[in-house]
Amino acid sequence: MSATNPGDGAPASRTSRRLPILPLRELVVFPYMVVPLFVGRPKSLKAISKALEGTREILVVTQKTATTDEPGPKDLYDVGTVGQILQVFNLPDGIVKILVEGVYRARVHEYVREDEFFEVITEEIPDTDEKTPRMQALMRNVVSLFEQYIKLSKKIPAEIAVVANSVESSGRLADIITSHLSLKVEEKQEILQAASGEERLERLLELLQKEIDIHVIEKKISDRVRKQMEHLQKEYYLREQMKAIQKELGDKDEIQAEIEEYKKRIAEAKMPEQAHDKCISELDRLAKMGYGSAESGVIRSYLDVMCDLPWSKSSPDNLDIRKAEKILERDHYGLKEPKERILEYLSVCRLKRSIKGPILCFMGPPGVGKTSLARSIAEAMGRKFVRMSLGGIRDEAEIRGHRKTYVGAMPGRIVQLIRRAGTNNPVFLLDEVDKTGADWRGDPSSALLEVLDPEQNTTFQDHYLAVPFDLSKVLFLTTANLPHPIPEPLRDRMEIINLPGYMEEEKVQIAKRHLMAKQLKENGLKKNQMMITDRALKKIIRNYTREAGIRELERKMGTIMRKCTKQLVTDREKARKAQKAAEAQGSQTGGAAPSTGGQPDEGRPRAFRLRVNEKTLEKYLGIPRYRHGRTEELDEVGVATGLAWTEVGGQPLPIEVVVMKGSGKLILTGHLGDVMQESARAAVTYVRSNYQAFGIKKSFYKFRDLHIHAPEGGMPKDGPSAGITIATAVVSALSGRKVNRYVALTGELTLKGRVLPVTGLKERVLAAFRTGIKEVVLSRENMKELEEIPIEIRERLKFHLVEESGEVLEFALLPPDPADAGPGPQALPQTPAPAAPSAQP
Repeated sequence: MSATNPGDGAPASRTSRRLPILPLRELVVFPYMVVPLFVGRPKSLKAISKALEGTREILVVTQKTATTDEPGPKDLYDVGTVGQILQVFNLPDGIVKILVEGVYRARVHEYVREDEFFEVITEEIPDTDEKTPRMQALMRNVVSLFEQYIKLSKKIPAEIAVVANSVESSGRLADIITSHLSLKVEEKQEILQAASGEERLERLLELLQKEIDIHVIEKKISDRVRKQMEHLQKEYYLREQMKAIQKELGDKDEIQAEIEEYKKRIAEAKMPEQAHDKCISELDRLAKMGYGSAESGVIRSYLDVMCDLPWSKSSPDNLDIRKAEKILERDHYGLKEPKERILEYLSVCRLKRSIKGPILCFMGPPGVGKTSLARSIAEAMGRKFVRMSLGGIRDEAEIRGHRKTYVGAMPGRIVQLIRRAGTNNPVFLLDEVDKTGADWRGDPSSALLEVLDPEQNTTFQDHYLAVPFDLSKVLFLTTANLPHPIPEPLRDRMEIINLPGYMEEEKVQIAKRHLMAKQLKENGLKKNQMMITDRALKKIIRNYTREAGIRELERKMGTIMRKCTKQLVTDREKARKAQKAAEAQGSQTGGAAPSTGGQPDEGRPRAFRLRVNEKTLEKYLGIPRYRHGRTEELDEVGVATGLAWTEVGGQPLPIEVVVMKGSGKLILTGHLGDVMQESARAAVTYVRSNYQAFGIKKSFYKFRDLHIHAPEGGMPKDGPSAGITIATAVVSALSGRKVNRYVALTGELTLKGRVLPVTGLKERVLAAFRTGIKEVVLSRENMKELEEIPIEIRERLKFHLVEESGEVLEFALLPPDPADAGPGPQALPQTPAPAAPSAQP
């Protein structure tokens, strides 16, 4: 192996030598350096033996990687130091200790042996000493920095600085100083193999300055730590002295007073035995700690939480059923079935003298009064009310808390809210239980299983408390908009009470009884200053809102109130200005101000009363946003009306189908979900398989494309309930028969033509009623749910209960009109299935 020589051209003072090599792992040997070495590798031992047989000289080189056990020529640096073996000691286990003195630097010219040990041809790297002013300046700077380094490190004898001052050779100075510095192997090797003395000193100067800077920083850190320790020791000593003095005087110190205060609070909390023992254990730890210890703050926070929790504080229950009924009727209009179930629940609690039982879950669209029902229950029972919103929670620690070993740890929100309530039996509302999520931080809904299970929540374990806390006395209530997002194990622990949307008359009564007074107060108005007529309220409900609840209605009423407030203030200001102008005119003419009859209130602004009716409503709310009681303008081909159930209640869902020339493609648009797309494909497959019964050409799918669209494409739609609606629209588009615009359809369709039931029937029917639908086609299996629909709606709608799709088409499609020629046959033969009777509950 040959190596490049950075010193080519320099005169060689020694001829080439053949020497064995001793590889070292993490040590660089310099000339004029005496170092003991412990050798144990076989090749190295043979290299030493070879050197002892001759001149006792050996080339010491450093490995590039210290972890290599059997280095090769490529694993060794090309430049090393030729050393003289001074002494050899044989140690146990075959290890040999040698004492080597560095003589001169040498470069490997060629490897001549690699079998039993390494033997190479070496070339000396001479030191070039030029006595130039720059060289002398470099040497002085290096010596000066080295003296500073010795003072800072305090690990190098001061005599070394004297030796360095007496050296006149730049190379020898670099070797002596570098061998005493705590540098990396790569940095030392860089100085060792540098060719000229000037280059070696410049590099050494940089490294010395860097090491000095590091030592200065280390000294600052150590001084700061030492001062802090001295301060803590001094503080500890003074506190011990204060303790001794206070003991002699009979006084108590601050820590002891704090410990006794905590003991008093722990006794007053009346904790269970396990919690009591835990607090006493933490208190003993606090007593043994220093006042300024970081851990003491964690213990104090823990003890504060434990002492503040209402372990034994309960508010007395007031289970007066008549009072509860009055409160529910006062706060809520309608909701007959939910109120009845709540009163049944409270009656059972009164007889059992326990609230253990199913967890009630109020389920319904937004704005129907779920949260306010929970508040009314708390008021009726005389309990504190706390609410925890679960919307968007994805961290299990929100329920169970963090272990107090973590920085900034705190209990879960359940324990925090019970601590804030001050009693162990509040009415606890878990709001939006269907909005929880799960990710890498855990699943909050799984943590709620223990909370909502009466058999488990007696020993609820919060990670922060680390002891059980009894939640069995807490009355848990939950709210949700939809059932399917709730995990099945959690839904199994709750009894669902459905709160459907309000009807028009109910919304009018709620607006008159509750919303009107609330909005008058919020906008600074009095009862005699403005009013909204019943007809105006109905028009707001019909033409400016489309919701199951009353939140949008309340916002629209607030808008009217604000505009009325502005009008009243403006009119008053105008009246005042007119009065002042009249008074000024009377004073100029020397007469009295004009009189209107000599009443005592003459000249004062009169009491204004604004009356908002259906004719002046557009002045306040603008053009109506929605049509009420109006379906499609005309009966159309390929357009059928379905009924959807969403988080905000029921809504009409029109389905449009268009037939085009093509190659049999099925196009689905309108932001349809996977389930609804599958339902559309199933409907088309059913129509294709029964083309003869529908009077459609057999090959229609080969030369025609079907485009199925659900309007309002920005709104996502999903679910199987539009199956019969899609099938009806497809048959209409292919046969040319129009769909009755006053008929709404809802039901899942199978490939065999069976009509399956749907959920949320009441909300769907209410949506049909608001839209002006007159007939509703649904599955016969939904008959039992028709009883839940208010009688006034059942009397105004006609319901058709069906089992097969052929019955659906009989009610939905109009007879063929010879004047309208569609893409398919005009006649639709009767299906063999018997017609189902119409249901009119």
